[in-house]
Amino acid sequence: MFRILFILIVVVSAIEIALFVWFSNLLNVWFVLFGVILTGILGAWLAKYQGTETLMRARREMSSGRAPTEEIFDGIAILVGAVVLFTPGFLTDVFGFILLIPMTRRPFKRWGQALVLAMIKKGTVTVIRR
Repeated sequence: MFRILFILIVVVSAIEIALFVWFSNLLNVWFVLFGVILTGILGAWLAKYQGTETLMRARREMSSGRAPTEEIFDGIAILVGAVVLFTPGFLTDVFGFILLIPMTRRPFKRWGQALVLAMIKKGTVTVIRR
């Protein structure tokens, strides 16, 4: 797992550097810097907004006696999206925005739910209910 993660980080970093150079040559260095700053600010605002909204939904679910399972997966996707948005780069920003927008987040959320369910069935994860 560590090797795959290491290779992924190196490959994504190399792609991000290549995109910075390409966009800087195509447009302007200042435009690229402005884009990085703008996506960071917009991403932080969107992460805060989506996170607050998800937290409110989770509280409503719990107050009505239901487990906030959808909201937990939304929260994980929002957290990952926000962290990815804080890393400078256009490729990671696209992925971060995909995880922050509810409609585009849905397939990743379903994939995460299927992954956790498979881990429960396999016995890798144990669920204890009280």
